[in-house]
Amino acid sequence: MGLRERKKRQTRELISGVATEMFVQRGFDLVTVAEVAAAAGVSEKTVFNYFPRKEDLFLDRLPELLALTTEAVRNRPEGTSVLAAFRGVVFDLLAAGHPLSAYPGRGHAGFYRVVVGSPALQARVREFQQELEDLLVELARESSGRGGGEGELRLRLAAAVTVAAYRTVYFRAAARVLAGEDPVAVGETLFAEYAETFAAAEKALS
Repeated sequence: MGLRERKKRQTRELISGVATEMFVQRGFDLVTVAEVAAAAGVSEKTVFNYFPRKEDLFLDRLPELLALTTEAVRNRPEGTSVLAAFRGVVFDLLAAGHPLSAYPGRGHAGFYRVVVGSPALQARVREFQQELEDLLVELARESSGRGGGEGELRLRLAAAVTVAAYRTVYFRAAARVLAGEDPVAVGETLFAEYAETFAAAEKALS
């Protein structure tokens, strides 16, 4: 990574870190982009250059899942389903303790509280789920060599079931953390829960 790219990455991380701290302290809807920019020592224009929407300041890790999914599906071994490739992404994230796996790290309860308290963030999460479904459909079409039409309903059903398996475990883990359960105990159950839901998804599609 060149110097320019490193500086851009550092600026992005600075803005996101400052914004996250402010949102956790005061709530997403009560903090303006102008306040984030001032606290980070940059202009509003700079903030929007890195984060097109305010919601992206807080949910800045979501695009990582799209990128990882694209790479995994395109590079999956022959005979491996799109669902299985996506399951592999989730398990890899879980093994790394990545927040996109719902593995509860430090500060996650505060993060979840901000999302629960903001209709705008909840709407963005729902929108992202649809983006993930659409990506899985696109990747399935790409690998099958078919466009829309034949098998389209099957592709969309498979994508919806795959995302539902992921969402079910993630949201349940978040709810448990918010309810005050020990994060370590929550984290210890995630592998088995993901395995169960993805197995159920595969069975539903077989």
